Amino acid sequence: MSYITESRVLLLAASLDYLIGDPWGWPHPVRVMGWIISQWTQLVITHCHGKWQRRLAGVGLGIGLILSSGLVGWLILRGANYLNPLFGISLEAVMLASCLAGKSLRGAAVDVLQPLSDGQIDLARSKLSLYVGRDTEKLSEPEILRAVLETVTENATDGVMAPLFYGIVGAFLPGVGSVPLALAYKAASTLDSMVGYREEPYQDLGWFSAKLEDYLTWLPCRLTVITLALLSGKPQKVLNLCRRDGVKDSSPNSGWSECAYAAILGVQVGGTNWYRGIAKHKPLLGDSVEPITQDKIYQALGLTRYSILIWLAIGICLLHALG
Repeated sequence: MSYITESRVLLLAASLDYLIGDPWGWPHPVRVMGWIISQWTQLVITHCHGKWQRRLAGVGLGIGLILSSGLVGWLILRGANYLNPLFGISLEAVMLASCLAGKSLRGAAVDVLQPLSDGQIDLARSKLSLYVGRDTEKLSEPEILRAVLETVTENATDGVMAPLFYGIVGAFLPGVGSVPLALAYKAASTLDSMVGYREEPYQDLGWFSAKLEDYLTWLPCRLTVITLALLSGKPQKVLNLCRRDGVKDSSPNSGWSECAYAAILGVQVGGTNWYRGIAKHKPLLGDSVEPITQDKIYQALGLTRYSILIWLAIGICLLHALG
């Protein structure tokens, strides 16, 4: 597929994600990945009891799912292009759009903020519990807003910008295309979210997936931070705050992502969260110049959208230049 065609695929995929997102009930690659991870996890927990048995099983799961996701995507598109080139282009755009979570992320935020605007705090807590792992039953309105902002800013990198990054990189690779790399990254991200925990029974099973996802997200995360810093018009201030606070987080990526948004918005995220009744303190990121409000959250979503447009414009221009 030519560079020009790949640029059109990128633009069409981003448009589909913005306009349609992931329609409820449609087949989705992440659901298939999640089913495979769940089945493998149950098998390992049942039959592998030694530390190194579970570690080796985790390595096999990580490498196997990531490589097979990319390969299956490549084979599907090869078959589609063989049947009809136009069908192949359309299918590639749809598959790439399924790797992006821009509209889903915004929809999740609105799902919580809408009842909060109407004064229905219990409903807002219930909605929030669908999207975060922390206990939500007793959260106050400011804590709900902080949880939403943290979710929006953390997932902007691994849910939107990183898959887009790998999709753009794949578009420059002749014979590969945008989808295989984006699907491979999505597999790594799904593995991390399902088994990448530092607690049993996942500690040994998920260590490889968690580390690999950290490495795969490192570069797109830094590029996202730089993009956001430039968008803010105060890049030095944003980068200085990220260097000061981003490194405090146990994750090499989520702290930087959240801190960049917090620096731009003039808010502070982090603090004490409760998980199944157990308190866990996250480092404070950013300076508490202003309170977190719904407007701040929508500004964060807007920053992510502008970042997508910038990356698309750069990628498409380079592809056209090569084409």
